[in-house]
Amino acid sequence: MREIVHIQAGQCGNQITVISDEHGVDPTGTYHGDSNLQLDRISVYYNEVTGGKYVPRAILVDLEPGTMDSVHSGPFGQIFRPDNFQHELPRL
Repeated sequence: MREIVHIQAGQCGNQITVISDEHGVDPTGTYHGDSNLQLDRISVYYNEVTGGKYVPRAILVDLEPGTMDSVHSGPFGQIFRPDNFQHELPRL
């Protein structure tokens, strides 16, 4: 089986909406697709967790915590695990 770890560096999370639409996953992490092929391939980008929910297999990296905050508070922010977000401010 193929598995992909989605690594987004800079402007994090801007592709998760497209990937979720393609795989039939809504902002709550629930599958609502209409194709058996979508469900057969859902494990390429997502891990299934309890309750039949799907979380992206992703690492989001950015230097600005504000970008991470906007992803986390956006429509798909709740399907990410908290440890998927990595950010650090530059040291002066």
